[in-house]
Amino acid sequence: MKELLRMFAAFFKIGLFTFGGGLAMLPLIQKAAVDDYKWLTEEEMVDCVAVAQAMPGVIAINTATYVGNRKRGFAGALFATLGVILPSFIIIIIAVLFLGAIGENIYVKGAFTAVTASSCALIMYSAYTLSRQVVKGPFTAVLAALGFVLVAFFDVNAALVIVAGALAGSVYSAVKGRRAANAAVEAASADIDADADNASDSVSEDDNKMSDEEKDDK
Repeated sequence: MKELLRMFAAFFKIGLFTFGGGLAMLPLIQKAAVDDYKWLTEEEMVDCVAVAQAMPGVIAINTATYVGNRKRGFAGALFATLGVILPSFIIIIIAVLFLGAIGENIYVKGAFTAVTASSCALIMYSAYTLSRQVVKGPFTAVLAALGFVLVAFFDVNAALVIVAGALAGSVYSAVKGRRAANAAVEAASADIDADADNASDSVSEDDNKMSDEEKDDK
């Protein structure tokens, strides 16, 4: 129960102090889940973000549900999801009640502008940290760049880009695995041929020695 409450508190704090939407929460979720509490490894966190982005709904809620379920099953998913949802629920009710009266205040407008800029920084940091873990070769670099272009400039749905990336990754892994298998077979065949040649040379040397010994006996 203590771990469930700790999970609820961690996600409640993330939901309470993070502005700018689900993507802005990802760096804080990663820090809590990977660095602070060790609920996930870095590789599992990357998988978590990919699954959360591909599923319907808000990515922060999907991520919290994934982390909680991965660590403590249904109870963990429930506590983590409630933790990340409740702050937004409470804040939006307060905003509806009071924002109409103070929404035109110059200081409030300035605060929202600053919050938006800070949220952009968090989103860029999230993209940077994830790219360091995922982009580790020409194939993943090209795939990431192509996905960015499709989403940013051609307005392609992000879920479609993720599905297409998954298919491309499967094909690439299959081709790479087949090439590796063929290379292993060729290497094994070369070793067998080399062993056969060595054995043949050894037999020839033995025959030559026997012939020389027979000549000496005569």
